[in-house]
Amino acid sequence: QLTPSSFLRIGQLSNVDLNEDIHELETELPRQRPNEIPHNEKLLSLKYESLDYDNSENQLFLEEERRINHAAFRTVEIKRWVICAMIGILTGLVACFIDIVVENLAGLKYRVVKDNIDKFTAKGGLSFSLLLWATLNASVVMVGSVIVAFIEPVAAGSGIPQIKCYLNGVKIPHVVRLKTLVIKVCGVILSVVGGLAVGKEGPMIHSGAVIAAGISQGRSTSLKRDFKIFEYFRRDTEKRDFVSAGAAAGVSAAFGAPVGGVLFSLEEGASFWNQFLTWRIFFASMISTFTLNSVLSVYHGNAWDLSSPGLINFGRFDSEKMGYTIQEIPIFIFMGVVGGILGALFNALNYWLTMFRIRYIHRPCLQVVEAMLVAAVTATVGFVMIYCSRDCQPIQGSSVAYPLQLFCADGEYNSMATAFFNTPEKSVVNLFHDPPGSYNPMTLGMFTLMYFFLACWTYGLTVSAGVFIPSLLIGAAWGRLFGISLSYLTKGSIWADPGKYALMGAAAQLGGIVRMTLSLTVIMMEATGNVTYGFPIMLVLMTAKIVGDYFVEGLYDMHIQLQSVPFLHWEAPVTSHSLTAREVMSTPVTCLRRIERVGTVVDILSDTSSNHNGFPVVESNPDTTQVAGLRGLILRSQLIVLLKHKVFVERANLSLVQRRLKLKDFRDAYPRFPPIQSIHVSQDERKCMIDLSEFMNPSPYTVPQEASLPRVFKLFRALGLRHLVVVDNRNEVVGMVTRKDLARYRLGKEGLEELSLAQT
Repeated sequence: QLTPSSFLRIGQLSNVDLNEDIHELETELPRQRPNEIPHNEKLLSLKYESLDYDNSENQLFLEEERRINHAAFRTVEIKRWVICAMIGILTGLVACFIDIVVENLAGLKYRVVKDNIDKFTAKGGLSFSLLLWATLNASVVMVGSVIVAFIEPVAAGSGIPQIKCYLNGVKIPHVVRLKTLVIKVCGVILSVVGGLAVGKEGPMIHSGAVIAAGISQGRSTSLKRDFKIFEYFRRDTEKRDFVSAGAAAGVSAAFGAPVGGVLFSLEEGASFWNQFLTWRIFFASMISTFTLNSVLSVYHGNAWDLSSPGLINFGRFDSEKMGYTIQEIPIFIFMGVVGGILGALFNALNYWLTMFRIRYIHRPCLQVVEAMLVAAVTATVGFVMIYCSRDCQPIQGSSVAYPLQLFCADGEYNSMATAFFNTPEKSVVNLFHDPPGSYNPMTLGMFTLMYFFLACWTYGLTVSAGVFIPSLLIGAAWGRLFGISLSYLTKGSIWADPGKYALMGAAAQLGGIVRMTLSLTVIMMEATGNVTYGFPIMLVLMTAKIVGDYFVEGLYDMHIQLQSVPFLHWEAPVTSHSLTAREVMSTPVTCLRRIERVGTVVDILSDTSSNHNGFPVVESNPDTTQVAGLRGLILRSQLIVLLKHKVFVERANLSLVQRRLKLKDFRDAYPRFPPIQSIHVSQDERKCMIDLSEFMNPSPYTVPQEASLPRVFKLFRALGLRHLVVVDNRNEVVGMVTRKDLARYRLGKEGLEELSLAQT
């Protein structure tokens, strides 16, 4: 049973009493120095399965494909486009729903608190206002945290690491369920309204992926409804392609960046890419942005003016006022370095924090308490900063939504309050566009410092929340500070417009934390609606990534590693040419004969110690003792369907009389195949024979045992395999390569390291 921690339990190290656990582990691991963490990040968990991206080309599949004529293929193609359009529309609508609800609830909360503060400023007793603000925040966040911790722990965090794993080919339990989507959307609304240092953009990507997985299957397992549509798409190959379209639609709804969405799912996700898929994904992204745009325009009352393409709108940057000159490029590169260092610091702090959480805060009630604590602290910090700030700006001509007067003169407002007393999205836009002089450098410096630690503490809580907006906000704050100090140094010359530096700082900070280059450049360009900044943004992001990677890896990769997911990167580790398939593969292999006793099959499937998912099928020679030649590969799920439908005969030479199984029987059982324990086989049936020849995949991919690791890796990764059979020169099975065997090898500080495998 998984503990609902924001990180699933890793290697049993989450118990509070660590000493016993270390003794249990001493047998497997060399004793670490006591000041080090007991090494749970060096484990790979065996509880994650791979997706079958590779179709099983058995006789049933080939017969069905041969029956389909050209016209039917055209209908399938049209269905794909229809699904992509539906993904776009629904993702856009979900984004609208989140946006409108957050705007109204947050507006209500800020109005209540503002009136309260105005009332108490006059007659003293501001501690009541603080209490009210903190209580409001904590109670809203409590609801958001309870639904995540107790109902669906996978919905915690931004969901981008989980979707990356899914598109990489790892099946993470519950990640694309309808229940997850509902909890995700409610959770994100509550955590943003609760005033945490979070954004609502990251979770949109997860929401889009869930919507895509649901629509493309034409049924919901959570609701137990089957709509009998799109049955052709019920397999991992198709589902994974649609999920990458959903993720792209989520990005483009969040930032109004359709091209950025396509590049995001190319860069972060899909291991597979083809032209048609790209074009369909782009179509889904465009539809999603357009839907969001038109609905929000109608909601804001100007129906024909499509002015809000994304959830976050950076506003227009005019090229005339905001051009840049050649001599500013070194300054931008320097900002990139700063962003990389700060990002690496953020990730390192978050890493230690997450390790602590995995170990000690793994009970759902503790997680809810921690979330409430963070919410109350965030409100308190904000209040104290506003209270202590003496930075007053005139209200005339400023576009502040909730101007707090506090101790300022009449007709002035407290400028620290514009940063804290607002949703993070609005604060980012204010930092980009407020005219020079609207912020005191002291205000910005204090704000950056406090918000950095708050955001770092918040990421990884058991609430649904993204890290995009907080990092943009931190970056925009120190970028603007940088711009102000430049204009001080150069006696207020014209080229140091603080808004431009705020944009570069935001890019540098975000690039330093998540380390995306290509898609992030395009997203920033599309969100600002300005192509002139393409080059400086690209430079800043590249610098931030290079500098950050020198210290520690990106936030998402770090969290994937902390969950000990067997994630395959683009390339095998560079120094791994010395390893061959023989050293990497798992042995011994459980093989099945082509005509096998039912009892044997049931025993093999029920054996919990091995729990394999693919079995090579070999030629059955009753007289010889040696392992016979490879004939095919059959999956656990296929065997279970065969046993469930009782496809077997009494003696080997009888032919099947019952109805033949169709591919539809396998598709109907997808994606939750029943466990072997639920299938009852009587003693008489155990003596029957089962013929696997028309259900097995007769042409599985194989490699010779002398193949080098990079070669095996390339084949495995590029075809999205789940099982790769290793054979010797007589075509006899000697081993099997699965995802875990390849993901075990990683480049560490001292060169190639091998991770140990853990059952939990």
